[in-house]
Amino acid sequence: MESMGKKKPRPRRSFTPEFKAEIVELCRRGDRGLGQIAKDFDLTETAARDWVKQAEIDPGERSLLTRAAVTPFEQFTS
Repeated sequence: MESMGKKKPRPRRSFTPEFKAEIVELCRRGDRGLGQIAKDFDLTETAARDWVKQAEIDPGERSLLTRAAVTPFEQFTS
């Protein structure tokens, strides 16, 4: 009765920047969905999604600020 449906959390894993870049490239290619890629590599969808977001932020493809935060921020910087 001690293991009725409860899974032990798996230990936190770390991934190299090269591995993350490979996952991001697979997601961007569009051959498979993010969920399928995560499943194929035994990752959580959240981790893969976060890596894709970060890859967009790093080269400036995506803003760190939300749309709601940009307007007040622009008022002070303009």
